[in-house]
Amino acid sequence: MIDMTERQSFKITDQSGRLDKAIADFFPKYSRSQLQELIRQGNLTVNRQLVLPKYQVKTGDLIELQPPKIKQLSLKPEKIPLAIIYEDQDLLVVNKPQGMVVHPAPGHPDQTLVNALLYHCPLSTINGTYRPGIVHRIDKDTSGLLMVAKNDQAHQALAAQLKAKKNLREYTALVHGIIKEDHGTINAPIGRSLRDRKKQAVVANGRAAVTHFHVVRRFYQTQFTLIKCILETGRTHQIRVHLRYIGHPLAGDPLYGPAKTLKGHGQFLHAGRLGFEHPRTHQEMIFNVPVPEVFQKTLERLDKQENIK
Repeated sequence: MIDMTERQSFKITDQSGRLDKAIADFFPKYSRSQLQELIRQGNLTVNRQLVLPKYQVKTGDLIELQPPKIKQLSLKPEKIPLAIIYEDQDLLVVNKPQGMVVHPAPGHPDQTLVNALLYHCPLSTINGTYRPGIVHRIDKDTSGLLMVAKNDQAHQALAAQLKAKKNLREYTALVHGIIKEDHGTINAPIGRSLRDRKKQAVVANGRAAVTHFHVVRRFYQTQFTLIKCILETGRTHQIRVHLRYIGHPLAGDPLYGPAKTLKGHGQFLHAGRLGFEHPRTHQEMIFNVPVPEVFQKTLERLDKQENIK
């Protein structure tokens, strides 16, 4: 793993083509546009010389990267309302709204779920400075249930359940098109897209990813299908990528969906059901929350259109 805070250098061996493309695999944390900007700013040089992103690399070229100083995030408790579904001495279950980022990151230094949780209670420390308590995540514009650990023992136990695929994570999703099968399994590896490094995609050398689904309702008049998805694995953007892969992208998805889609607050994807074994009592716990208002109203509108004769 490349340390993005230290100077990095390597020599071109079998890479070819434009500099910004040829070095992408060496710096996976940067998008192509970010690499281009680093080259233009002089943070990335070839043979200790300034070049342009279109420079054609040659065998033996010395590539050096000195990342710019990163502004440190300040993680602070913030008084933000939380929808707490369950809480005890070891953990919480929260219903995250659409539009809320789970933990601080560049571009989102505050107003996150973690900032709100820190104001409410102490959290586990296993995930480091900026992700305390966070056992698993959902995207900013995905709503729904998350389990949060208050102490390290609970965090370790819950994380072990995730790794062993013992948790229940069920999502409600509204997708484009009519899915003909009543149920199915999408088993396709996911990794960084070869075309757009800001996206994930089904790729041959990706990490194993499995999503199970079953159809709840078909809206023939408007060509949408309401489904439930159960995650067997938890890759980045897994449901969004898998549904696009089978030709049924999520409605409202700004990254993986079509330009013409349903209006909302992002993708129509809701983590509505969560189950796990309590780390202390070993009791089986299952929680359910309904889809958010914009999701429900959209379903009602589709239902009315379906019934128009």
